[in-house]
Amino acid sequence: MKIILLGAGQVGGTLAENLASEENDITVVDTDATRLRELQDRIDIRTVNGLASLPDILERAGADDADMLIAVTNSDEVNMIACQVALTLFRTPTKIARIRDPQYIRDADKLFAQDAVPVDVLISPERLVTNYIQRLIETPGALQVLDFASGKLQLVAVKAVHGGLLVGQELRFLRHHMPSIETRVAAIYRKGRAIIPEGSTVIEADDEVFFIAGSHDIRAVMSELRRKESNYKRIVIAGGGNIGYRLARSIEKRYSVKVLERDEARCEWLSNHLKQAIVLRGDASDQELLLDENIEDTDVFIATTNDDEANIMASLLAKRLGARKVMTLINNTAYVDLVQGGDIDIAISPSQSTIGSLLTHVRRGDIVNVHSLRRGAAEAIEAVAHGDARSSKVVGRCVEDIDLPEGCTIGAIVRNDEVIIAHDLTKIESGDHVILFLVDKRRTADVEKLFQVGFSFF
Repeated sequence: MKIILLGAGQVGGTLAENLASEENDITVVDTDATRLRELQDRIDIRTVNGLASLPDILERAGADDADMLIAVTNSDEVNMIACQVALTLFRTPTKIARIRDPQYIRDADKLFAQDAVPVDVLISPERLVTNYIQRLIETPGALQVLDFASGKLQLVAVKAVHGGLLVGQELRFLRHHMPSIETRVAAIYRKGRAIIPEGSTVIEADDEVFFIAGSHDIRAVMSELRRKESNYKRIVIAGGGNIGYRLARSIEKRYSVKVLERDEARCEWLSNHLKQAIVLRGDASDQELLLDENIEDTDVFIATTNDDEANIMASLLAKRLGARKVMTLINNTAYVDLVQGGDIDIAISPSQSTIGSLLTHVRRGDIVNVHSLRRGAAEAIEAVAHGDARSSKVVGRCVEDIDLPEGCTIGAIVRNDEVIIAHDLTKIESGDHVILFLVDKRRTADVEKLFQVGFSFF
């Protein structure tokens, strides 16, 4: 696929690496020549230096025969104009744009249509990150919570701890512990190394365990791996920017929420737009302020400012002062693995959330969901099976007979509204939503080929 990628920042650069590794023809456009040289030294891509919305720049990038344009510059306006130019002058078939400003998002249905601003797929990082954090709040003890099949099914990552009923036991005993609950362990990470689980695999303390189950069974399965955590009640959000505000607004009716914000004008704005959350003016790294607000009684402290260092320091302070759980927004992906797992319970990478959503629209075959896992090292994919036994490599076949790439497992199937946890003898039918876990994302193209309907295989 020939793809033009506008913007070489954190998201654009990481996305270029992902797409180039999957044998796509990638051209990256940016105004920063130094950044483009850095990318070209690392990955096999073309680059064009210039303003991404200008017709001559898009022409130099190959827009006249591109299959897709992905606009992820730091300017909403540049992204929108680039999509308009790509359609009007070059008839680019698919146009994806990252749009951040809430005012554009609010009127998205009217603004982003073929007879208005022609954006085929709209990506809102703030909305994606807010939804991600909200799922973590609703699932105490989880490191990652991902929805599939419109929320019917979830893939959850938890750290196994001493005292968990299954810790020290083989995986096959999971069914004996919970005979009425269908679940499957998709992968285990032990000291950073992936283990493909088998019935004889023994779960150890500190293992990061990815399991899949129906949404209503998630808490029960988690209790087998770690002591059940009580529901959160008191939430402190450090930073009242777009993400902090969206998060507070989405949870303020169900939780006791406080928002800490330094800027006086922003505090006033937040007070006028939040109905129940308490807005406090102050610095989240102010120890006296945190103590005054009873940080020791806080269930979750979430740092959501645009400053990684400020988020890290405020989170460390909150944890030392007694906050039960701390979550920290980290824009620099190099920091994520450094900080997670110590005093900071969960490090959240906005770029990984955005990239997963973008990849959904780039994959070949009928791919309806792509989630980056383990900070981008692995992927969970939701693919729809089509065709019949003659035209498909999966339809009409049992799971054990499907030629899956190494490191890939099928975790579950959603058939109509029924959730089916996959086993060796589970047969795939046309129309099934198949949830796959891929330890090595370099094998993604092999998974895509499995779900492409083609010639007869007999």
